Amino acid sequence: MAYQCPLCHQALVLSQRTFKCDNNHQFDLAKEGYVNLMPAHHKRSKDPGDNKEMMQARRAFLQTGYYDQMRQAVATLCKMNIESEQAQLLDIGCGEGYYTDQVASTLKASLPQAQVYGLDISKVAIRYAAKQYPQCEFSVASSHRLPFADHSLDAILRIYAPCKADELARTLKSDGKVITVTPAARHLYQLREKIYSDVHLHSEDPEELDGFELVHQEKLNYTMNLAKGDALQLLQMTPFAWKASDELKKELANVEQFDCESDFMLRVYKKR
Repeated sequence: MAYQCPLCHQALVLSQRTFKCDNNHQFDLAKEGYVNLMPAHHKRSKDPGDNKEMMQARRAFLQTGYYDQMRQAVATLCKMNIESEQAQLLDIGCGEGYYTDQVASTLKASLPQAQVYGLDISKVAIRYAAKQYPQCEFSVASSHRLPFADHSLDAILRIYAPCKADELARTLKSDGKVITVTPAARHLYQLREKIYSDVHLHSEDPEELDGFELVHQEKLNYTMNLAKGDALQLLQMTPFAWKASDELKKELANVEQFDCESDFMLRVYKKR
């Protein structure tokens, strides 16, 4: 177990259902199996992260399988970049664990002792993830203050999630990898053109991560044929929902089929 106390940064050890450090800071496992490592004074709001409505919309959309191609591509990329028998991988901003679980299943097929962690700032999302996917270890924590020991992780997965490069470097082993997923140029283009009069393509320039070098990138593009109601679920799980009119929401709810592009950039960075 690689958890680190978020208060004093000492190692956390699990005893019964409580994590303790040498300074006797204690963090109990919730009944669903996750641990909250987000001290109150680190929060910027009472309930940080996505709200319940966004989470429910995302969960409903993901369960339809439209992002399965991306999920499998990510899991395969993780497997290709991890060799250690007892590998430890962290999924930052894991939400309800949709990708985390697939990565764990794919890794454990050849590396049964591998351990996959999921971390998110949203307690409501982590509660669901821990209940749904018991093969992973989940925690409520900030991606800017990773509750993991120095040089303890073999890989970190970031799907849209922000994180400080120095925290990635601190927690990864000397040969550690960062696997990222970001929107490619035409991601959700057809949805965005319903909202904006002038749609800008997403930049495909790779992110510069201090202390890391880009060693692999690939693009994944396919068209989703969204069934009735699913286009609205897609809208509701994105920040575009704040810009959408009630008329557009009604249109998306009732259209029989809405064709929309998925366009992703998958990259692998290696620690220098």
